[in-house]
Amino acid sequence: MDFTQFFKQYEVLVASAEKAFNRVRELHPEAVRCATRCSDCCHALFDLSLVEALYINQKFSETFSGAKKHAILERANRADRKIYRIKKDAVKARDEGVSEVEILGRMSMERVPCPLLGEDDTCELYAFRPITCRLYGIPTSSNGVSHTCGMSGFEQGKPYPTVNMDALHEKLYQVSKDMVDAMKTRYTRMAEMLVPLSMALLTDYDDTYLGITPEKPEGKEENA
Repeated sequence: MDFTQFFKQYEVLVASAEKAFNRVRELHPEAVRCATRCSDCCHALFDLSLVEALYINQKFSETFSGAKKHAILERANRADRKIYRIKKDAVKARDEGVSEVEILGRMSMERVPCPLLGEDDTCELYAFRPITCRLYGIPTSSNGVSHTCGMSGFEQGKPYPTVNMDALHEKLYQVSKDMVDAMKTRYTRMAEMLVPLSMALLTDYDDTYLGITPEKPEGKEENA
């Protein structure tokens, strides 16, 4: 299936995120301390929506091959195993009655290097990095709670322009849902799926995985 129209919608959201980041950096240059080889954001845990996972998977396949691609996939394998253990521990903590705020706090302390992080501490797929990476370093909010990079100079209690991640995730979900509807897949709730970048790189998003059933030619009936 050709996902071009949905990837274009995703790129509009990417451009919006870039605009938001640049606006905050222009307003508060002393607080936005992002710099080349500052890889703090490259160790954070976050998930991708379906459209973003497919987009990055395609750009990764177009960009890398051979030994380089194999090396990145090896790193993705290691990262994915660690993320699985972290999420498993989070589910166990939830079942034991630990509050969601505390669980999220614990997870925010975990450090898992992104498989796209090169040996020189730069992103090897920088031009196509996820939206979350593009916004790291400026204030964001999710579920009514504000977040910012610990390396930044933003001061607690002061008002700053803040990106509403819930609204952004809703837009990503809607593009993913429209894409799923267009697929005519058996997996009608696939748009709700969220995966870490490591899994997005490792997955073969072929027709079998996506649950796409070929349409029957018009006027042709099945044999009795």
